[in-house]
Amino acid sequence: MAASHPSNPSRRRAATALAAGLAFPAVLRAAEPAVRIGYAIARTGPWAGGAQVSQEPNYLLWAEQVNAAGGLDVKGKKRPIELVSSDDRSDIETCVRSYEKLMGSDKVDLILPPWGSNANFAVAPLANRFGYPFIAPTALSKKLIEMKLPYFFLMLQQPAPMTTALVDMLKANGAKTAAVIYVDDLFGLENYAALKVALAGSGISLVEEKSYPGGVKDLAPVLRSIKDKAPDAFIGFTYPPDTILASKQAKEIGFNPKFFYASVGTAFQLYRNVMTPAGAEGVLGMGSWNSKTSAGAKAYFDAHTKKFAGKEPDRWASGACWASLEILQAGVAKVGLDRKALRDYIAKTEHKTILGPIRFEGSENVATPGAVSQWQNGEFEVVWPKSIATASLVASKPAWK
Repeated sequence: MAASHPSNPSRRRAATALAAGLAFPAVLRAAEPAVRIGYAIARTGPWAGGAQVSQEPNYLLWAEQVNAAGGLDVKGKKRPIELVSSDDRSDIETCVRSYEKLMGSDKVDLILPPWGSNANFAVAPLANRFGYPFIAPTALSKKLIEMKLPYFFLMLQQPAPMTTALVDMLKANGAKTAAVIYVDDLFGLENYAALKVALAGSGISLVEEKSYPGGVKDLAPVLRSIKDKAPDAFIGFTYPPDTILASKQAKEIGFNPKFFYASVGTAFQLYRNVMTPAGAEGVLGMGSWNSKTSAGAKAYFDAHTKKFAGKEPDRWASGACWASLEILQAGVAKVGLDRKALRDYIAKTEHKTILGPIRFEGSENVATPGAVSQWQNGEFEVVWPKSIATASLVASKPAWK
């Protein structure tokens, strides 16, 4: 919800909290001051599709659950959560200004990250300068790790482990040739570079490699060119709209390789709905969990689906987002709102989450392995590596339906 009273921050915060359905008992409100947690997120613009599936719903659900249980445990004292939030309009400058205000003049107690690698790349140094722990659930960038920002932590498996898992899976199942397309931005370029490294010495050769601009409206020409080369595997480092576009157009032109892998958005309920469960069958993508992963994962999945009227969390970044909130909540219970102590707790602890153990080396989550998931009978099953699999890989995609 964009700020409707920019001249009156307290009115804006109250309106945001109310709109998010985060009212808390008057007795609790009087007893302890609220913990003010700020963020800016895409509610409009091209980032909104991902942000409103993988991230903001989790912030709202978490705050509601915590408040319903009496508030956030701050070293033994329960305090209500008040979310202070705004629409970054899928604009880097707006995003940066919003976080400068939250951490600077608003002086919120904690912050939650924006959506996507590009926004996190812009805001992470700022959070570090202000000294706010920042656990990003939707950023995927080796460069962010190389910046060595002590307050910044990345939940998602990074390009190297994700592409290594993909190549290991393809090699183990007899693939000899592949074609790749990638969006021409930080996400696409880093994953493409990591894929090239992973393919070295694998025995799998690239028969075509093409970049495409963000916001692309037609991928049919490049898909036809790839179809003519008949690769065993198609790999797309794509965003949700492009993932769906590539899938629809591959179906239209009859391009059905043995392995069809797309990236962001494949794990979304939207993908299954648009393609239909039968149409999505056998499609591979970035995913790392589902409701079978753990009892906590099932409880989270069910609560999310119930609160948002049948809208399911995605089977990749949504789980990472919820796990990041689990880590933050446990840290506040242990060390309170001292942000330096909280940073140290996050950095030095092995965390128990719905995804399993999470541990950071520098900014990187090194405990969660790279993974591949696949649509099977309406569920996005983790199929690789076998250590975290929820189902066995179907090693040859059926025809598009």
